[in-house]
Amino acid sequence: MRIAAATLFVVLTLQAYAAEGDKTLVLPRALKAGEIAVIQVQVGSIARGQEIHVTTASGRELGVISPFGVRSGHEAGTYPIPIPADAVVGQQLTVHLSVTGNGAEPHAPTPLQIRSVKVVIGSSSAGQTDNREKK
Repeated sequence: MRIAAATLFVVLTLQAYAAEGDKTLVLPRALKAGEIAVIQVQVGSIARGQEIHVTTASGRELGVISPFGVRSGHEAGTYPIPIPADAVVGQQLTVHLSVTGNGAEPHAPTPLQIRSVKVVIGSSSAGQTDNREKK
């Protein structure tokens, strides 16, 4: 019973990552002129030499998160990745995350490796983001 409850908690906390590392994000509103979508990836504890590759569902590379100088066992932090406007369909964006490095095969991140992924709206000229929650 405890294992089932713990599993349910992890699944809810992770907000339904697909087994393959896919995550569909919804923008809080449609983009206006001069705005861009930015995903914020909160990276937990990953091993030295590991990287997080972020692509669209179709395989278009969006960025690579390569933490450096993080002490073993500590969370790596939050990393913003700007999203090209044509990668957003309607108000949705599906991203694929995979962990690589240390000679292992690429694999979907665990809940300990990726704490959260969210999308915010930023100004393409000032590099600022709008973190307000959609009501």
